[in-house]
Amino acid sequence: MTDLEDLIGERLMIGLPGATLDDADIRLFRDTRAAGLILYRRNFETPAQLLDLLGRLEGALGRRLLVATDHEGGRIVMLGRGVTIFPDNLAVGTAGEETFAYKQGLLEARELRRLGVDLNLGPCLDVLTDRYSPNIGIRSYGKDPKLVARYGVARLRGMTKGGLSACPKHFPGKGHSPLDAHLKLPTIMSDWDEMHAVHLVPFFEAIAAGVECVMTSHPVYPRLDPSGVPATFSRRIVDEYLRGEVGFRGVIVSDDLEMGAVSETCPIGEATVRAAAAGHDLLLVCHTEPAQRAAATALAEAYRSGRLPRAGLEAAAARVRALRQRRSARAEGGRPAPERDGAPLAMAMASRAVSELTPGRGAFTRALNGRVLVVFPRFSELAARITIEPEVCDETGWVRAAFAPAGVTPEPHIVGIEPSAAEIEEAAARAAAADATVLFLYDAHLYPSNRALLDAVQARARHLAVVLLRDPYDAALLAPGVLGITAFGWRRCQLDAVVARLAYP
Repeated sequence: MTDLEDLIGERLMIGLPGATLDDADIRLFRDTRAAGLILYRRNFETPAQLLDLLGRLEGALGRRLLVATDHEGGRIVMLGRGVTIFPDNLAVGTAGEETFAYKQGLLEARELRRLGVDLNLGPCLDVLTDRYSPNIGIRSYGKDPKLVARYGVARLRGMTKGGLSACPKHFPGKGHSPLDAHLKLPTIMSDWDEMHAVHLVPFFEAIAAGVECVMTSHPVYPRLDPSGVPATFSRRIVDEYLRGEVGFRGVIVSDDLEMGAVSETCPIGEATVRAAAAGHDLLLVCHTEPAQRAAATALAEAYRSGRLPRAGLEAAAARVRALRQRRSARAEGGRPAPERDGAPLAMAMASRAVSELTPGRGAFTRALNGRVLVVFPRFSELAARITIEPEVCDETGWVRAAFAPAGVTPEPHIVGIEPSAAEIEEAAARAAAADATVLFLYDAHLYPSNRALLDAVQARARHLAVVLLRDPYDAALLAPGVLGITAFGWRRCQLDAVVARLAYP
């Protein structure tokens, strides 16, 4: 009979603190018996370094791990080298070509397998509504559940073809969540009828297509489970509905149990036990060693005391083990490198997605023949927290290079992600002196300083185009006559596509 600790470890997916491996890291995996490793930016410097890290950890443990990462494309990319940086899902959905999604899945599967990744925690199958959705937004394929289903399943099929397991999220759907679950516990008031008509549709299609995993969400759905517990702890939603009524036979994965939505509810050990009791197979404790050890200890105590049944433990461990054993080689497909067709595909997606949200094209286009000011955010400020492409980190260099093919020599003005009063005043003054101004705007509906930047520039610019860099909600803030344009994201391919549309309408 398999040891209790081994069965528990089969169900744990944990993270490492950095890009190097020390004895404490190895002890953590030995002590918890964790069979899963989730990779973040903090673990990645180069492809060679990552493969060495994985090889040394597995060599020290004498066993193969299930290695996963969040590789949604767009702004959610953890491994930033050796891969193609594709646009955000909302751009892909807007581009209007289902084949794009399939090819993306195929190429990213090949790229990630060369980096040693077994499981992609994506794509996001949440459906947007007219309600603002913090932390989903451009991660979604759109507002039409049938479109989200088609594009999501196409991408899943591509990943499968390329040899990568996929885990769509966040079941039963949180595209209309009023809060970011990374920070706070949201409550979603949708009933079963609304969920079946809109938010569950893409998950049904993914399951019908044979997807191997599904990740759940943290919010409370009081009209789905009157007990009022978060979905992560809801046996009604996870075991009775997803496993029982829907009939999903694959691996049910929790979202990170260290998120704020969970930590405000109960301690991590209790959260892990409750997530297991709800019916999850794979339990994610992603960031800190104390939490990871507490999770393993709490599970062991729950099974030894009889609070959780051993039969359920064995069934869940078997499902995760089968997923882990689907492939034997740590990495396959040759030396890590982006696929040759990746960059052209990403640019095609981005170009097709560019959308003009407010009129103002004619006068602005004529003004591009004169003095052009470009106000652009200092994306390098974000590089410590999220993956920013090197070309975009060189903000001034990118601005000049992007406009050069159109014969435009712009005057770059680089401002903070949350610009200072001095930066705002200088931007407005320079806009008043320019013939045409292009303002790359980062979420003025969220950040007061960016709203102040927008108001100041559009009050003084002669002719203005505003590029909405993330969610398109800022279009409502534009003054009459201001051209509003977006690519639904700010990856380099998307920025280049926007500039091309501005210069060559």
